Amino acid sequence: MPFEDRRIRATRVSYSVRDATMDFGQLIVDAILFIFPAYCANAIPVIAGGGLPIDFGKKFRDGQPIFGKNKTCRGFISGLIVGTLVGFAETILFQYPPLFGLFLSLGALLGDLVGAFIKRRLGFAPGKLLPVVDQVDFIVGAVLLSLPVSFPSMSLELLVAIFLITPPIHLATNFAAYKLGLKNNPW
Repeated sequence: MPFEDRRIRATRVSYSVRDATMDFGQLIVDAILFIFPAYCANAIPVIAGGGLPIDFGKKFRDGQPIFGKNKTCRGFISGLIVGTLVGFAETILFQYPPLFGLFLSLGALLGDLVGAFIKRRLGFAPGKLLPVVDQVDFIVGAVLLSLPVSFPSMSLELLVAIFLITPPIHLATNFAAYKLGLKNNPW
């Protein structure tokens, strides 16, 4: 192969690697923007929660709390309001569907409640770590409940990116909240 042909071929490979890197970076940014209302809805109860438990202190038939003392009405409502407002801002800035933030936030909070319910059935006390469930329960709920309004803008690549970036982001933000004294444990 003449030298000139090798140089052209190397340039093409270089461009394709750069393009793939730029596409990957854009995918990560898109994933964060897409799921950000759910992140906010899931995080705000740590700051604004407390008060009356959302299960009113009731027990399930196994004698364990339905959700536990850490899931409160104030936390749920504040998470829903903040997540919905963030979604509304994204609707204005990025032309997401009008009810996107509401569905995403409600789904995140309901997904978190399902995760808490599962943990109580497995005998985990409120605040105890259940790996994977603690990091993705709210994302599963957010994605599922938002499907009716977000399906046209959701791709398989976007979903995979969301599920790959969420655990490390979730762990890092929880550790930061722990260091700031907002949480009792770093997860």
